[in-house]
Amino acid sequence: MSTRFKPKFNIKKGDTVVVIAGDDKDLKKPRKVKEVIIEKARVLVEGVNIVTKHTKPTSQNTKGGIVKVEAPIAISNVMLWDAKAGAPAKIKRSRENGKLVRISKKSGEVIK
Repeated sequence: MSTRFKPKFNIKKGDTVVVIAGDDKDLKKPRKVKEVIIEKARVLVEGVNIVTKHTKPTSQNTKGGIVKVEAPIAISNVMLWDAKAGAPAKIKRSRENGKLVRISKKSGEVIK
């Protein structure tokens, strides 16, 4: 991804999204975004893309072993959830009182 301009995404940390593509695809189950990695255009979503990680024993973790962790997925594979419409929705941006707000195209509601 180009480093000249920072991309603008409609998804932020704490938003509710649905996975629209991939192994964890589920258009009816909204999940919470834990982290947005802007440089790589990826998001970390709760309970999605679970991978097994082999850890070595350290002073904090004396046992080590196999741990299941969530891995980031492409931001294009998630869509913002519109709670009022009860479905995934596209987003448009507009200015209200000089402040940029996100508005759902499906219900017309402002997203926090």
